[in-house]
Amino acid sequence: MILMKFALVNGTKETPSPKKYGLCPFCNAKVISRCGTKKSWHWAHKAKVECDPWWENETEWHRAWKNKFPEHCQERIHKDEKGERHIADVKTDEGWVIEFQHSFIKHEERESRNNFYKKLAWVVNGNRRKRDKAQFFKLIEEQIVISSTPKIYRVYLDDSALLRDWYHSRHPVFFDFGEDNLWCLIPSSEDSWGAMIEVPRALFISFHTRLDPTEEDFNGFLNGLKSIISKYKTRQIEAQQDYVIFPPKYLVYRSRRTHRSRRRL
Repeated sequence: MILMKFALVNGTKETPSPKKYGLCPFCNAKVISRCGTKKSWHWAHKAKVECDPWWENETEWHRAWKNKFPEHCQERIHKDEKGERHIADVKTDEGWVIEFQHSFIKHEERESRNNFYKKLAWVVNGNRRKRDKAQFFKLIEEQIVISSTPKIYRVYLDDSALLRDWYHSRHPVFFDFGEDNLWCLIPSSEDSWGAMIEVPRALFISFHTRLDPTEEDFNGFLNGLKSIISKYKTRQIEAQQDYVIFPPKYLVYRSRRTHRSRRRL
C-alpha cells in the first residue's frame, strides 16, 4: 500500500485531515486519509492498485526531510522525453530531484533512477543499520586528506558496507547520520576509491531553496569539488610517471650491485 503526504481534493493538492477522500495525483485512483496516532497523517489508496513502483512508503525520517522544502516541490511527478513518469520525493524549481532513501535499494533500480533523473541527489539514512555509523567514522579517521580547503577525504569504498551499497554512484550521495552535517560521496570515475566531503545540513537545504539568486548554486558547488578531485588525480598520475622515469636511488644502487655480483660469477 502506497502512503502519501498529498492527494488531490476537488482538484487541489492537500494534506490529509480526518475523514477525507481524494484522488492520487499519479494514478488518479481514490485515496482515503489516515489520521491515527502511531504514524504521521497520510493518504492511502482505498483499493490495491498499480501506482508508481518506485515509491517508498514514508517513514518519520522521510517526512522530516520533505518538510524542509516548499510544499509545491514535494511529491512532484517527473516525466521524461519518452513519457515515462515517476513521483519524485522533491523536485526543486531549478530541476534538481532529491530522493530520500531509507530502505535497501537494488543496484538495478538505483541505476534506473540515475538514468531517469538527469539532475539527481540522493539523501541516504545512515542510521538504518546499527553498525554503519561507527564503521563509517572509523574509516574517515584513517583516510588521506586530498584537499584542506575545502576538506576532502579519499576513502576506499570497499572498507565500509554503507559505501559499498552506493559504489561508484554517478550522482552525489549525502549520508545522513542524524547530525548537523551530512557526508557527501562525490561522483567519480571507476576507481577503487571515492571522495567524501562534510556538508552542513543547512547548506544543502539552502542550495535547493534559494531565496538569494546571487548565492552559489548546487551545480556550481559540485563542479568546484569535481575540479579539485580531477586536479588531485592528475597529480597522482604525474607522480607515478616520475617514479617510473626516475626510480628512487636505492633501487638504482641495488640494481647496479646485483649486476656487478653476477659479473664476478
